[in-house]
Amino acid sequence: MPEINLLMGNFLEVSIYVITSILLILIGFGIGYYAFHKKYEKTGKSAQKIIEDAKRLADENRKNMLVETKQEIYRLKQESEKEIRNLRNEVEREIRERRRIVDDLERKLAQREERLDARSANLDKREEVLNLKEQKNDERKSMLDEQYSKVEELIEEQSKKLLEISGLDIEEARSIILQRVEDEMANEIALLIKDAEDKAKAEVSRKAQSLLANAIQQYASETVSEKTISVVPLPNDEMKGRIIGREGRNIRAIEANTGVDIIIDDTPEAVVLSCFDPIRREIARRTLEALIADGRIQPSRIEELVAKSKKEMDNELREAGEKAVFETGIGRVHPEIIKLIGRLKFRTSYGQNALSHSLEVAFLSGKLAAEIGENEILARRAGLLHDIGKAADHEMEGSHVDIGLELAQKYREHPVVIDAIGSHHSDREPKTIIAQLVAAADTLSAARPGARSESLENYIKRLTKLEDICNEFKGVDKSYALQAGREIRILVKPEEIDDVQAYKLARDIRLKVENDLHYPGTIKVTVIRETRVHEIAK
Repeated sequence: MPEINLLMGNFLEVSIYVITSILLILIGFGIGYYAFHKKYEKTGKSAQKIIEDAKRLADENRKNMLVETKQEIYRLKQESEKEIRNLRNEVEREIRERRRIVDDLERKLAQREERLDARSANLDKREEVLNLKEQKNDERKSMLDEQYSKVEELIEEQSKKLLEISGLDIEEARSIILQRVEDEMANEIALLIKDAEDKAKAEVSRKAQSLLANAIQQYASETVSEKTISVVPLPNDEMKGRIIGREGRNIRAIEANTGVDIIIDDTPEAVVLSCFDPIRREIARRTLEALIADGRIQPSRIEELVAKSKKEMDNELREAGEKAVFETGIGRVHPEIIKLIGRLKFRTSYGQNALSHSLEVAFLSGKLAAEIGENEILARRAGLLHDIGKAADHEMEGSHVDIGLELAQKYREHPVVIDAIGSHHSDREPKTIIAQLVAAADTLSAARPGARSESLENYIKRLTKLEDICNEFKGVDKSYALQAGREIRILVKPEEIDDVQAYKLARDIRLKVENDLHYPGTIKVTVIRETRVHEIAK
Protein backbone atom coordinates (compact mmCIF):
# COMPACT_ATOMS: atom_id res chain seq x y z
CA MET A 1 0.00 0.00 0.00
CA PRO A 2 2.74 2.57 0.74
CA GLU A 3 4.28 1.90 -2.72
CA ILE A 4 0.91 2.41 -4.49
CA ASN A 5 0.32 5.66 -2.63
CA LEU A 6 3.78 6.87 -3.61
CA LEU A 7 3.19 6.01 -7.29
CA MET A 8 -0.15 7.80 -7.28
CA GLY A 9 1.50 10.88 -5.81
CA ASN A 10 4.23 10.85 -8.48
CA PHE A 11 1.64 10.41 -11.24
CA LEU A 12 -0.33 13.41 -10.01
CA GLU A 13 2.84 15.51 -9.90
CA VAL A 14 3.69 14.52 -13.51
CA SER A 15 0.14 15.28 -14.71
CA ILE A 16 0.13 18.69 -13.10
CA TYR A 17 3.54 19.42 -14.64
CA VAL A 18 2.32 18.42 -18.18
CA ILE A 19 -0.82 20.52 -17.94
CA THR A 20 1.22 23.47 -16.72
CA SER A 21 3.65 23.04 -19.66
CA ILE A 22 0.77 23.01 -22.22
CA LEU A 23 -0.70 26.15 -20.71
CA LEU A 24 2.68 27.85 -20.87
CA ILE A 25 3.00 26.84 -24.57
CA LEU A 26 -0.39 28.32 -25.39
CA ILE A 27 0.43 31.49 -23.49
CA GLY A 28 3.77 31.71 -25.33
CA PHE A 29 2.01 31.21 -28.62
CA GLY A 30 -0.40 34.05 -27.89
CA ILE A 31 2.37 36.33 -26.73
CA GLY A 32 4.36 35.61 -29.86
CA TYR A 33 1.38 36.19 -32.07
CA TYR A 34 0.65 39.47 -30.35
CA ALA A 35 4.29 40.57 -30.58
CA PHE A 36 4.56 39.81 -34.26
CA HIS A 37 1.25 41.48 -34.89
CA LYS A 38 2.50 44.64 -33.30
CA LYS A 39 5.75 44.40 -35.13
CA TYR A 40 3.88 44.00 -38.43
CA GLU A 41 1.85 47.07 -37.82
CA LYS A 42 5.01 49.06 -37.12
CA THR A 43 7.20 47.74 -39.93
CA GLY A 44 4.51 47.18 -42.51
CA LYS A 45 5.27 43.54 -43.12
CA SER A 46 2.74 41.22 -44.65
CA ALA A 47 0.36 39.12 -42.56
CA GLN A 48 1.72 35.94 -44.05
CA LYS A 49 5.19 36.69 -42.79
CA ILE A 50 3.90 37.45 -39.31
CA ILE A 51 1.95 34.20 -39.19
CA GLU A 52 4.96 32.17 -40.32
CA ASP A 53 7.24 33.79 -37.75
CA ALA A 54 4.67 33.26 -35.04
CA LYS A 55 4.24 29.61 -36.01
CA ARG A 56 7.99 29.11 -36.10
CA LEU A 57 8.45 30.72 -32.66
CA ALA A 58 5.55 28.74 -31.26
CA ASP A 59 6.98 25.48 -32.65
CA GLU A 60 10.35 26.22 -31.11
CA ASN A 61 8.78 27.00 -27.74
CA ARG A 62 6.62 23.90 -27.93
CA LYS A 63 9.60 21.70 -28.77
CA ASN A 64 11.65 23.19 -25.95
CA MET A 65 8.81 22.74 -23.48
CA LEU A 66 8.25 19.16 -24.63
CA VAL A 67 11.94 18.38 -24.18
CA GLU A 68 11.96 19.89 -20.72
CA THR A 69 8.75 18.05 -19.81
CA LYS A 70 10.17 14.71 -20.97
CA GLN A 71 13.34 15.34 -19.05
CA GLU A 72 11.36 16.21 -15.89
CA ILE A 73 9.14 13.12 -16.34
CA TYR A 74 12.23 10.96 -16.73
CA ARG A 75 13.81 12.51 -13.62
CA LEU A 76 10.66 11.98 -11.55
CA LYS A 77 10.42 8.43 -12.81
CA GLN A 78 14.00 7.74 -11.77
CA GLU A 79 13.41 9.23 -8.32
CA SER A 80 10.19 7.22 -7.89
CA GLU A 81 11.94 4.00 -8.85
CA LYS A 82 14.76 4.81 -6.43
CA GLU A 83 12.33 5.51 -3.57
CA ILE A 84 10.44 2.31 -4.40
CA ARG A 85 13.69 0.34 -4.25
CA ASN A 86 14.61 2.00 -0.92
CA LEU A 87 11.17 1.23 0.50
CA ARG A 88 11.37 -2.35 -0.71
CA ASN A 89 14.82 -2.75 0.89
CA GLU A 90 13.62 -1.19 4.16
CA VAL A 91 10.57 -3.44 4.25
CA GLU A 92 12.74 -6.48 3.60
CA ARG A 93 15.14 -5.44 6.40
CA GLU A 94 12.25 -4.93 8.80
CA ILE A 95 10.82 -8.33 7.84
CA ARG A 96 14.22 -9.98 8.41
CA GLU A 97 14.62 -8.20 11.78
CA ARG A 98 11.16 -9.25 12.96
CA ARG A 99 11.80 -12.78 11.76
CA ARG A 100 15.06 -12.80 13.74
CA ILE A 101 13.25 -11.54 16.87
CA VAL A 102 10.57 -14.19 16.44
CA ASP A 103 13.26 -16.86 16.05
CA ASP A 104 14.99 -15.65 19.23
CA LEU A 105 11.71 -15.71 21.14
CA GLU A 106 10.95 -19.19 19.91
CA ARG A 107 14.44 -20.34 20.95
CA LYS A 108 14.07 -18.77 24.43
CA LEU A 109 10.61 -20.30 24.84
CA ALA A 110 12.02 -23.67 23.89
CA GLN A 111 14.85 -23.30 26.40
CA ARG A 112 12.43 -22.19 29.13
CA GLU A 113 10.19 -25.11 28.37
CA GLU A 114 13.18 -27.45 28.69
CA ARG A 115 14.11 -25.88 32.05
CA LEU A 116 10.53 -26.16 33.28
CA ASP A 117 10.45 -29.79 32.27
CA ALA A 118 13.72 -30.42 34.13
CA ARG A 119 12.44 -28.55 37.20
CA SER A 120 9.20 -30.48 37.13
CA ALA A 121 11.18 -33.74 37.01
CA ASN A 122 13.33 -32.58 39.97
CA LEU A 123 10.23 -31.62 41.91
CA ASP A 124 8.74 -35.01 41.27
CA LYS A 125 11.92 -36.68 42.56
CA ARG A 126 12.03 -34.40 45.59
CA GLU A 127 8.39 -35.13 46.33
CA GLU A 128 9.14 -38.85 46.29
CA VAL A 129 12.09 -38.32 48.67
CA LEU A 130 9.96 -36.18 50.99
CA ASN A 131 7.23 -38.79 51.01
CA LEU A 132 9.77 -41.42 52.03
CA LYS A 133 11.16 -39.17 54.77
CA GLU A 134 7.65 -38.39 55.98
CA GLN A 135 6.89 -42.10 56.24
CA LYS A 136 10.12 -42.66 58.18
CA ASN A 137 9.34 -39.70 60.45
CA ASP A 138 5.87 -41.07 61.13
CA GLU A 139 7.36 -44.43 62.04
CA ARG A 140 10.00 -42.80 64.26
CA LYS A 141 7.34 -40.61 65.90
CA SER A 142 5.22 -43.62 66.73
CA MET A 143 8.27 -45.33 68.22
CA LEU A 144 9.13 -42.21 70.26
CA ASP A 145 5.55 -41.93 71.50
CA GLU A 146 5.69 -45.50 72.71
CA GLN A 147 9.03 -44.89 74.43
CA TYR A 148 7.80 -41.61 75.92
CA SER A 149 4.73 -43.30 77.35
CA LYS A 150 6.96 -45.96 78.87
CA VAL A 151 9.27 -43.29 80.35
CA GLU A 152 6.31 -41.45 81.83
CA GLU A 153 5.05 -44.65 83.41
CA LEU A 154 8.52 -45.29 84.88
CA ILE A 155 8.80 -41.71 86.19
CA GLU A 156 5.34 -41.87 87.71
CA GLU A 157 6.16 -45.19 89.33
CA GLN A 158 9.46 -43.87 90.73
CA SER A 159 7.77 -40.68 91.96
CA LYS A 160 5.19 -42.76 93.85
CA LYS A 161 7.93 -44.83 95.41
CA LEU A 162 9.91 -41.69 96.39
CA LEU A 163 6.81 -40.07 97.90
CA GLU A 164 6.04 -43.26 99.85
CA ILE A 165 9.61 -43.36 101.18
CA SER A 166 9.87 -39.60 102.05
CA GLY A 167 6.36 -39.13 103.31
CA LEU A 168 5.99 -35.76 101.38
CA ASP A 169 3.53 -34.70 98.71
CA ILE A 170 4.57 -33.34 95.29
CA GLU A 171 4.30 -29.64 96.14
CA GLU A 172 6.35 -29.94 99.31
CA ALA A 173 9.08 -31.88 97.53
CA ARG A 174 9.15 -29.38 94.67
CA SER A 175 9.44 -26.37 97.00
CA ILE A 176 12.29 -28.03 98.94
CA ILE A 177 14.21 -28.83 95.75
CA LEU A 178 13.68 -25.35 94.28
CA GLN A 179 14.79 -23.67 97.49
CA ARG A 180 17.91 -25.83 97.67
CA VAL A 181 18.77 -25.15 94.03
CA GLU A 182 18.21 -21.41 94.51
CA ASP A 183 20.49 -21.31 97.55
CA GLU A 184 23.22 -23.30 95.81
CA MET A 185 23.03 -21.21 92.62
CA ALA A 186 22.99 -17.93 94.56
CA ASN A 187 26.21 -18.83 96.35
CA GLU A 188 27.84 -19.99 93.11
CA ILE A 189 26.75 -16.85 91.27
CA ALA A 190 27.99 -14.65 94.10
CA LEU A 191 31.36 -16.44 94.06
CA LEU A 192 31.63 -16.05 90.29
CA ILE A 193 30.75 -12.36 90.57
CA LYS A 194 33.35 -11.89 93.31
CA ASP A 195 36.07 -13.62 91.30
CA ALA A 196 35.19 -11.67 88.14
CA GLU A 197 35.14 -8.37 89.97
CA ASP A 198 38.47 -9.11 91.66
CA LYS A 199 40.08 -9.92 88.32
CA ALA A 200 38.54 -6.88 86.63
CA LYS A 201 39.65 -4.60 89.43
CA ALA A 202 43.17 -6.02 89.37
CA GLU A 203 43.59 -5.76 85.59
CA VAL A 204 41.36 -2.88 84.46
CA SER A 205 40.96 -0.46 87.34
CA ARG A 206 44.63 0.48 87.57
CA LYS A 207 45.00 1.07 83.84
CA ALA A 208 41.71 2.98 83.53
CA GLN A 209 42.56 5.20 86.47
CA SER A 210 45.96 5.90 85.01
CA LEU A 211 44.51 6.89 81.63
CA LEU A 212 41.82 9.10 83.16
CA ALA A 213 44.29 10.72 85.55
CA ASN A 214 46.71 11.53 82.74
CA ALA A 215 43.93 12.98 80.58
CA ILE A 216 42.49 15.07 83.41
CA GLN A 217 45.91 16.38 84.46
CA GLN A 218 46.72 17.43 80.90
CA TYR A 219 43.42 19.32 80.55
CA ALA A 220 42.84 22.32 82.79
CA SER A 221 39.62 24.34 82.72
CA GLU A 222 37.90 26.84 84.92
CA THR A 223 34.81 25.76 86.80
CA VAL A 224 31.96 27.52 85.03
CA SER A 225 28.40 27.42 86.30
CA GLU A 226 26.07 29.77 84.43
CA LYS A 227 22.34 30.30 84.61
CA THR A 228 20.18 31.94 82.00
CA ILE A 229 19.37 35.53 82.96
CA SER A 230 15.62 36.16 82.94
CA VAL A 231 15.34 39.26 85.18
CA VAL A 232 16.00 42.74 83.76
CA PRO A 233 16.67 45.48 86.35
CA LEU A 234 14.93 48.84 85.94
CA PRO A 235 16.17 52.27 87.07
CA ASN A 236 12.80 52.97 88.69
CA ASP A 237 9.24 51.66 88.86
CA GLU A 238 8.00 54.39 86.48
CA MET A 239 9.83 52.57 83.71
CA LYS A 240 7.32 49.71 83.99
CA GLY A 241 4.54 52.01 82.77
CA ARG A 242 6.65 53.18 79.84
CA ILE A 243 7.43 49.56 78.93
CA ILE A 244 3.71 48.74 78.96
CA GLY A 245 2.86 51.86 76.92
CA ARG A 246 -0.47 53.33 76.07
CA GLU A 247 -3.11 50.58 76.12
CA GLY A 248 -0.24 48.06 76.27
CA ARG A 249 1.05 48.69 72.73
CA ASN A 250 4.73 48.75 73.72
CA ILE A 251 4.71 45.46 75.64
CA ARG A 252 2.68 43.79 72.86
CA ALA A 253 5.21 45.01 70.29
CA ILE A 254 8.12 43.60 72.32
CA GLU A 255 6.41 40.24 72.82
CA ALA A 256 5.36 40.00 69.15
CA ASN A 257 8.84 40.81 67.80
CA THR A 258 10.86 38.68 70.24
CA GLY A 259 8.48 35.78 71.01
CA VAL A 260 9.09 36.26 74.75
CA ASP A 261 6.52 36.78 77.49
CA ILE A 262 7.20 39.83 79.68
CA ILE A 263 5.94 39.52 83.25
CA ILE A 264 5.50 42.83 85.07
CA ASP A 265 4.42 42.28 88.69
CA ASP A 266 5.01 43.83 92.08
CA THR A 267 8.75 43.02 92.02
CA PRO A 268 10.43 46.38 92.64
CA GLU A 269 12.55 47.81 89.81
CA ALA A 270 12.62 44.60 87.75
CA VAL A 271 10.72 42.78 85.01
CA VAL A 272 10.84 39.03 84.26
CA LEU A 273 11.35 37.53 80.79
CA SER A 274 9.77 34.10 80.24
CA CYS A 275 10.59 31.89 77.24
CA PHE A 276 11.86 28.33 76.71
CA ASP A 277 14.22 29.43 73.93
CA PRO A 278 17.37 30.98 75.52
CA ILE A 279 18.31 32.77 72.29
CA ARG A 280 14.98 34.58 72.10
CA ARG A 281 15.20 35.41 75.78
CA GLU A 282 18.70 36.87 75.32
CA ILE A 283 17.55 38.97 72.34
CA ALA A 284 14.63 40.26 74.38
CA ARG A 285 16.93 41.07 77.33
CA ARG A 286 19.33 43.05 75.14
CA THR A 287 16.49 44.85 73.40
CA LEU A 288 14.85 45.80 76.68
CA GLU A 289 18.13 47.05 78.16
CA ALA A 290 18.79 49.12 75.01
CA LEU A 291 15.28 50.61 75.18
CA ILE A 292 15.74 51.50 78.84
CA ALA A 293 19.09 53.13 78.13
CA ASP A 294 17.76 54.97 75.08
CA GLY A 295 14.53 56.10 76.69
CA ARG A 296 12.58 56.11 73.41
CA ILE A 297 10.14 53.23 73.92
CA GLN A 298 7.71 53.02 71.01
CA PRO A 299 6.73 50.26 68.50
CA SER A 300 8.90 51.52 65.63
CA ARG A 301 11.95 51.89 67.88
CA ILE A 302 11.25 48.44 69.34
CA GLU A 303 11.25 46.83 65.88
CA GLU A 304 14.49 48.62 65.00
CA LEU A 305 16.30 47.50 68.18
CA VAL A 306 14.98 43.92 67.93
CA ALA A 307 16.36 43.64 64.38
CA LYS A 308 19.67 45.09 65.56
CA SER A 309 19.84 42.68 68.51
CA LYS A 310 19.07 39.70 66.24
CA LYS A 311 21.85 40.70 63.86
CA GLU A 312 24.29 41.14 66.75
CA MET A 313 23.20 37.79 68.20
CA ASP A 314 23.78 36.02 64.85
CA ASN A 315 27.28 37.48 64.64
CA GLU A 316 28.00 36.54 68.26
CA LEU A 317 26.77 32.97 67.71
CA ARG A 318 28.93 32.58 64.62
CA GLU A 319 31.97 34.03 66.40
CA ALA A 320 31.45 31.76 69.43
CA GLY A 321 31.16 28.71 67.16
CA GLU A 322 34.24 29.68 65.16
CA LYS A 323 36.19 30.26 68.35
CA ALA A 324 35.24 26.82 69.69
CA VAL A 325 36.22 25.16 66.39
CA PHE A 326 39.52 27.05 66.35
CA GLU A 327 40.33 26.17 69.97
CA THR A 328 39.69 22.47 69.43
CA GLY A 329 41.49 22.43 66.06
CA ILE A 330 39.04 20.01 64.44
CA GLY A 331 39.35 21.39 60.89
CA ARG A 332 36.57 22.44 58.53
CA VAL A 333 33.01 22.44 59.84
CA HIS A 334 29.75 23.18 58.03
CA PRO A 335 28.64 26.84 58.58
CA GLU A 336 25.29 25.71 60.00
CA ILE A 337 27.06 23.42 62.49
CA ILE A 338 29.26 26.37 63.54
CA LYS A 339 26.15 28.44 64.20
CA LEU A 340 24.62 25.61 66.25
CA ILE A 341 27.82 25.32 68.29
CA GLY A 342 27.55 29.04 69.05
CA ARG A 343 23.93 28.57 70.22
CA LEU A 344 25.21 26.23 72.92
CA LYS A 345 26.72 29.30 74.62
CA PHE A 346 23.21 30.28 75.75
CA ARG A 347 22.09 26.74 76.66
CA THR A 348 22.48 25.28 80.16
CA SER A 349 21.97 21.80 81.63
CA TYR A 350 21.68 21.43 85.40
CA GLY A 351 23.24 24.90 85.61
CA GLN A 352 26.24 23.86 83.47
CA ASN A 353 26.89 25.88 80.33
CA ALA A 354 26.44 23.58 77.31
CA LEU A 355 29.26 25.14 75.24
CA SER A 356 31.74 24.98 78.13
CA HIS A 357 30.67 21.40 78.75
CA SER A 358 31.13 20.49 75.07
CA LEU A 359 34.60 22.06 74.98
CA GLU A 360 35.55 20.21 78.14
CA VAL A 361 34.31 16.90 76.72
CA ALA A 362 36.17 17.61 73.46
CA PHE A 363 39.52 18.16 75.18
CA LEU A 364 39.05 15.23 77.58
CA SER A 365 38.11 12.94 74.67
CA GLY A 366 41.16 14.09 72.73
CA LYS A 367 43.49 13.43 75.69
CA LEU A 368 41.99 9.97 76.28
CA ALA A 369 42.30 9.14 72.57
CA ALA A 370 45.94 10.27 72.56
CA GLU A 371 46.66 8.05 75.59
CA ILE A 372 45.44 4.89 73.84
CA GLY A 373 46.65 5.73 70.31
CA GLU A 374 43.32 6.73 68.71
CA ASN A 375 42.72 9.71 66.41
CA GLU A 376 42.89 12.71 68.75
CA ILE A 377 41.42 15.25 66.27
CA LEU A 378 38.46 13.02 65.46
CA ALA A 379 37.86 12.40 69.18
CA ARG A 380 37.82 16.17 69.81
CA ARG A 381 35.35 16.65 66.97
CA ALA A 382 33.05 13.96 68.36
CA GLY A 383 33.34 15.44 71.87
CA LEU A 384 32.53 18.97 70.69
CA LEU A 385 29.47 17.85 68.69
CA HIS A 386 28.13 15.17 71.08
CA ASP A 387 25.46 17.57 72.52
CA ILE A 388 24.80 19.53 69.29
CA GLY A 389 21.13 18.51 69.50
CA LYS A 390 20.68 20.73 72.56
CA ALA A 391 21.16 23.78 70.31
CA ALA A 392 17.93 22.97 68.44
CA ASP A 393 15.81 21.09 71.00
CA HIS A 394 13.55 24.17 71.38
CA GLU A 395 12.81 24.14 67.63
CA MET A 396 12.69 20.41 66.75
CA GLU A 397 10.80 17.51 68.28
CA GLY A 398 12.59 14.64 70.00
CA SER A 399 15.41 14.21 72.49
CA HIS A 400 18.68 16.06 72.01
CA VAL A 401 20.28 12.73 71.00
CA ASP A 402 17.76 12.15 68.18
CA ILE A 403 18.02 15.78 67.05
CA GLY A 404 21.82 15.60 67.10
CA LEU A 405 21.79 12.44 64.98
CA GLU A 406 19.48 14.06 62.46
CA LEU A 407 21.64 17.20 62.21
CA ALA A 408 24.91 15.25 61.94
CA GLN A 409 23.51 13.05 59.17
CA LYS A 410 22.03 16.07 57.38
CA TYR A 411 25.39 17.89 57.26
CA ARG A 412 27.35 14.69 56.44
CA GLU A 413 29.46 14.39 59.59
CA HIS A 414 31.99 11.58 60.07
CA PRO A 415 30.42 8.18 60.98
CA VAL A 416 32.46 8.10 64.20
CA VAL A 417 30.98 11.47 65.22
CA ILE A 418 27.46 10.20 64.47
CA ASP A 419 28.15 7.07 66.53
CA ALA A 420 29.38 9.19 69.47
CA ILE A 421 26.29 11.44 69.33
CA GLY A 422 23.92 8.47 69.33
CA SER A 423 25.61 6.47 72.09
CA HIS A 424 26.91 9.03 74.62
CA HIS A 425 23.81 8.50 76.81
CA SER A 426 23.70 4.71 76.24
CA ASP A 427 20.65 5.04 73.96
CA ARG A 428 22.38 2.50 71.73
CA GLU A 429 25.54 0.43 71.83
CA PRO A 430 28.71 2.29 70.73
CA LYS A 431 30.42 0.86 67.66
CA THR A 432 33.77 2.65 67.98
CA ILE A 433 36.38 3.24 70.66
CA ILE A 434 36.09 7.01 70.25
CA ALA A 435 32.34 6.85 71.00
CA GLN A 436 33.14 5.10 74.28
CA LEU A 437 35.78 7.72 75.10
CA VAL A 438 33.27 10.53 74.46
CA ALA A 439 30.76 8.87 76.80
CA ALA A 440 33.44 8.59 79.48
CA ALA A 441 34.49 12.23 79.02
CA ASP A 442 30.84 13.33 79.17
CA THR A 443 30.45 11.51 82.51
CA LEU A 444 33.67 13.07 83.85
CA SER A 445 32.57 16.58 82.89
CA ALA A 446 29.11 16.15 84.41
CA ALA A 447 30.35 14.52 87.61
CA ARG A 448 33.04 17.12 88.30
CA PRO A 449 32.27 18.87 91.63
CA GLY A 450 30.67 22.25 91.00
CA ALA A 451 29.95 21.56 87.33
CA ARG A 452 26.23 21.10 87.76
CA SER A 453 23.63 22.29 90.22
CA GLU A 454 20.13 21.22 91.15
CA SER A 455 17.36 22.47 93.37
CA LEU A 456 17.27 21.56 97.07
CA GLU A 457 13.91 19.83 96.63
CA ASN A 458 15.17 17.58 93.84
CA TYR A 459 18.35 16.93 95.78
CA ILE A 460 16.44 15.73 98.87
CA LYS A 461 14.07 13.61 96.77
CA ARG A 462 16.99 11.91 95.03
CA LEU A 463 18.78 11.06 98.28
CA THR A 464 15.56 9.79 99.87
CA LYS A 465 14.76 7.64 96.82
CA LEU A 466 18.31 6.26 96.87
CA GLU A 467 18.05 5.20 100.52
CA ASP A 468 14.54 3.75 100.02
CA ILE A 469 15.78 1.56 97.15
CA CYS A 470 18.51 0.11 99.37
CA ASN A 471 16.15 -0.49 102.30
CA GLU A 472 13.83 -2.60 100.11
CA PHE A 473 16.34 -5.49 99.98
CA LYS A 474 16.18 -8.30 102.50
CA GLY A 475 18.92 -8.28 105.15
CA VAL A 476 19.58 -4.50 104.94
CA ASP A 477 19.71 -2.85 108.38
CA LYS A 478 20.41 0.80 107.50
CA SER A 479 21.54 2.85 104.51
CA TYR A 480 23.17 6.28 104.25
CA ALA A 481 23.61 8.52 101.18
CA LEU A 482 26.96 10.32 101.28
CA GLN A 483 28.89 12.87 99.22
CA ALA A 484 25.80 14.58 97.80
CA GLY A 485 24.43 11.27 96.58
CA ARG A 486 27.64 10.12 94.91
CA GLU A 487 27.97 7.20 97.33
CA ILE A 488 25.53 4.97 99.22
CA ARG A 489 26.65 2.85 102.19
CA ILE A 490 24.53 -0.09 103.30
CA LEU A 491 24.82 -1.78 106.71
CA VAL A 492 23.52 -5.36 106.57
CA LYS A 493 22.49 -7.82 109.27
CA PRO A 494 25.41 -10.24 109.65
CA GLU A 495 23.19 -13.12 110.74
CA GLU A 496 21.22 -12.92 107.44
CA ILE A 497 23.92 -11.87 104.94
CA ASP A 498 27.29 -13.60 104.73
CA ASP A 499 30.40 -12.35 102.95
CA VAL A 500 29.56 -14.05 99.66
CA GLN A 501 25.99 -12.77 99.63
CA ALA A 502 27.26 -9.23 100.30
CA TYR A 503 28.82 -9.16 96.81
CA LYS A 504 25.53 -10.25 95.23
CA LEU A 505 23.60 -7.66 97.28
CA ALA A 506 25.90 -4.84 96.11
CA ARG A 507 25.41 -5.88 92.49
CA ASP A 508 21.61 -6.13 92.86
CA ILE A 509 21.42 -2.68 94.47
CA ARG A 510 23.61 -1.22 91.72
CA LEU A 511 21.31 -2.62 89.01
CA LYS A 512 18.21 -1.38 90.84
CA VAL A 513 19.66 2.14 91.17
CA GLU A 514 20.61 2.23 87.48
CA ASN A 515 17.11 1.18 86.41
CA ASP A 516 15.05 3.36 88.78
CA LEU A 517 17.03 6.60 89.19
CA HIS A 518 18.14 9.34 86.78
CA TYR A 519 21.30 11.08 87.95
CA PRO A 520 24.43 12.74 86.52
CA GLY A 521 27.75 10.99 86.98
CA THR A 522 28.14 7.77 89.00
CA ILE A 523 27.03 6.41 92.39
CA LYS A 524 29.31 4.16 94.44
CA VAL A 525 27.55 1.32 96.28
CA THR A 526 29.32 0.05 99.44
CA VAL A 527 27.95 -2.89 101.47
CA ILE A 528 29.31 -3.17 105.07
CA ARG A 529 28.98 -6.36 107.10
CA GLU A 530 30.40 -6.56 110.58
CA THR A 531 29.85 -8.77 113.62
CA ARG A 532 29.81 -7.20 117.07
CA VAL A 533 29.84 -9.38 120.20
CA HIS A 534 28.98 -7.84 123.55
CA GLU A 535 29.35 -9.40 127.02
CA ILE A 536 28.76 -7.77 130.38
CA ALA A 537 30.90 -8.86 133.35
CA LYS A 538 29.14 -8.79 136.70
